[in-house]
Amino acid sequence: MQEEKRRVIALGFFDGVHRGHGALLRRVGEVAGEEDLIPAAFTFDAHPGSRITGAVTPLINSPSDRADLMRRLYGIQEVIVAHFDSMMRMHWRDFVTEYLVKEHHVAHIVAGHDFHFGYKGEGSPQRLQALCGELGIGCDIIPKVELDGITISSTYIRTLIAQGEMERAMEFLGHPHVLTDRVSHGKRLGSALGFPTVNLRFPKGVLVPAHGVYVTRACFEDGSSRPAVTNVGIRPTVDDGDRVNVEGYILDFSGDLYGQTVRMEFYARLRGERRFESLEALRAEVMKNAEETRAYFEKHLR
Repeated sequence: MQEEKRRVIALGFFDGVHRGHGALLRRVGEVAGEEDLIPAAFTFDAHPGSRITGAVTPLINSPSDRADLMRRLYGIQEVIVAHFDSMMRMHWRDFVTEYLVKEHHVAHIVAGHDFHFGYKGEGSPQRLQALCGELGIGCDIIPKVELDGITISSTYIRTLIAQGEMERAMEFLGHPHVLTDRVSHGKRLGSALGFPTVNLRFPKGVLVPAHGVYVTRACFEDGSSRPAVTNVGIRPTVDDGDRVNVEGYILDFSGDLYGQTVRMEFYARLRGERRFESLEALRAEVMKNAEETRAYFEKHLR
C-alpha cells in the first residue's frame, strides 16, 4: 500500500488572500519544494468572528474565490475547508495531533504571528511551535507584514473596498479585488443601447463595494480576458428596486457568455452611481467611461 504523501499546511482564514497571507503561502511553497511535500492551506467555512461574537463580518471573497486566489497566485494545490462550529470546541493539542498530523499527514506548519485556534482560542503561535518541536515536525511563525506603516489586515481592506478605494485595496491585497460568478440573464437593455453587458451577483455574505462604476477586467473560462466597465449598484436610471446588480460592459467583445463563469477584477472606481435623465445620457456616459477604462489600462498595464 502506497504511503500517502505528506503536506506543508498554512493555517488561517485567508479572507482576501492579501499580502500578509501571501507571506505564509510563499513560505509553504518554499518548504514544499525543498522537502517534496504537498503545498496546502487550511481555512474555515465561516468567519470565526461571526461565529464567536454573533456579529456578522462580511467576507471579502467567497470561499471558492479564496481558494482560487491561493491556487492561482501562490501555487497552493490543496485548500482544506473545515466547519468552524466543530473546530471551535476542539482542544488545541487535538487540532494539531489528531486533525493535522493524523488526518492530513502534516509534516510542516506555517502560521501567522496572531493565529489562535482550538477551544477558546487557547492555541497560540508559541504553543504551536512548542508542540511541533515535541512532535518533530517543522513550524514557521510569520511576523506581521506592513505597508506604509499599516499592518496589512482583512479588516482594513474591507474598509477600503466598502469605500470603493480599489486602487488602495489592490496595494494591500497584492492583486485586484475579484468577484467570480456564473453569468445570468439581465434585461438586455445594454444590448439595445449598443453596449451588451454581463450580469453577475455578489454571493450572500460577501461584501458589496461602494456603489458606482469601476475599471475592471473580465476573465473568461478559456484564460483570455478583456477590459470592462462595471456598474455595482441598483441601476437607478432603469430600475426601481434596491437589489444590487453587477453589470459589466466588456470592451471590444462580441459573443454569448450566458451560463459561463466570469471572474471580474476590480482596479479603480471611476464615479459614483447616479440617475440619468435619459437613456441616451446614460449611453453617452458609459461610452465616456469606456474610454477612461482604455486609458487606465494603457497607462498602468503596459
